[in-house]
Amino acid sequence: MIDVVLPALDEAAALPGLLARMPAGYRPIVVDNGSTDGTADVARAHGAVVVDEPVRGFGRACFAGLTAATADVVCFMDADGSLDPRQLELVAGPVIEGWTDLVVGARRPERRAWPVHARAANWVLATEVRRRTGTTMSDLGPMRAARRLPLLALGIADRRSGWPLEMVLRAARAGWRVDEVPVPYAPRIGHSKVTGTVRGTVQAVRDMRRVLAS
Repeated sequence: MIDVVLPALDEAAALPGLLARMPAGYRPIVVDNGSTDGTADVARAHGAVVVDEPVRGFGRACFAGLTAATADVVCFMDADGSLDPRQLELVAGPVIEGWTDLVVGARRPERRAWPVHARAANWVLATEVRRRTGTTMSDLGPMRAARRLPLLALGIADRRSGWPLEMVLRAARAGWRVDEVPVPYAPRIGHSKVTGTVRGTVQAVRDMRRVLAS
């Protein structure tokens, strides 16, 4: 069994279709991060484990899901329908087989799936990650896989938007093998709270700059 952590803030509209496509052997753990649209009820009705994390923050939700997980290998992905859970096998496979330690799904966007401001910010941050770590990463995408106990041992401290960046930096510093595989990226379902807005992207960049500075 593989656990899949899905941080969710008002994603009731996207969850039914997403959970229906979850591969066999992959257990969805939906972390309700203060939703007001019945996200938790929808997730339960479609067979997901639900974790309540009322204090908002992407990293906080990811950490809550990670600590609730019990599987040896844990995946992460957004719950907004932009990523296809059927790609999880491609992302988790190299970790399961022991070929690598952390795999990140490098997004290959469909038209209108990735706002220009968010893509530009991601490019700048990925460039800095390559410079600091020597990896060939092109994207800090939210779909990723690693082994649970080593991931907890990294001691990721950020509880906001800097979580994905800090994971990669700490993994590289710890000598992990870090790789990426391409995954399709579709327009999200519903209203974006972070990268779909300029304000959200600016806040995410600030969080990540704080991680880089530390």
